[in-house]
Amino acid sequence: MALQATGLTHEGCKRPTNQDSIAWQVNLTGTGTLGVLADGMGGYEGGEIASRLAVDTVMACLAPELNQPYLDDKTIAESIQAAIVLAGTQIRRARDSDPVLSKMGTTLVLAWVSGHRAHIAHLGDSRCYLLSDQHLTCQTRDDTVVQNMIEDGSINEADAPRVPFRNVLTRALGSSDDAPATLTSVTLKKGDRLILCSDGLTDAVPDDTWQGLMANGRSLEEQARQLLDTSLVNEASDNVSVVLIQLGE
Repeated sequence: MALQATGLTHEGCKRPTNQDSIAWQVNLTGTGTLGVLADGMGGYEGGEIASRLAVDTVMACLAPELNQPYLDDKTIAESIQAAIVLAGTQIRRARDSDPVLSKMGTTLVLAWVSGHRAHIAHLGDSRCYLLSDQHLTCQTRDDTVVQNMIEDGSINEADAPRVPFRNVLTRALGSSDDAPATLTSVTLKKGDRLILCSDGLTDAVPDDTWQGLMANGRSLEEQARQLLDTSLVNEASDNVSVVLIQLGE
């Protein structure tokens, strides 16, 4: 068994800058992997700064723990939450120090895979999907006004793309002092892939096409490239980012 990871990010077809940030690391033995993705917001430079602060802080906190011989689920969950809390603190400090950055914040989604166990955390509408046996399932819930409306029956899922405020978040990193991440976990088997992505990808590439784009036989890097290139062919209107993690055959 060996874990692999890769990632790509692009400004998309209509944005002048890229406010997404990504990072990933596989440990020395190939038994532990960490992937992180953030989609920043907050106007001029703010989104880029917030997403980079989030990713850098989380990686600095968690990457050294990947080489620990064994950490139980509770310890991993506590470490993830502590790293995210620290990242939020760093963003708020930067925001408070410069009026230009007063509205900045970021989404965050991460996956820490230890052996066959994946620990997933998120805030906002960046997502984590699991592709297993050619079946794709979303492992996260969007923290958005539209998602709340779908769940309370105000609209149905078919209406969501037409709602003008569909991207308004109900939670984001750095926006408040008391916004813990949502944590979940899933057991992986050989060949399973985790897909961390920003909404630039999900808005541009229907997820029912991903199975074909990520067909077995392509390297993990080729799969990421297929997803990104298809988003650009479809004229992605937002920044597009993806991090893939695979449990080897």
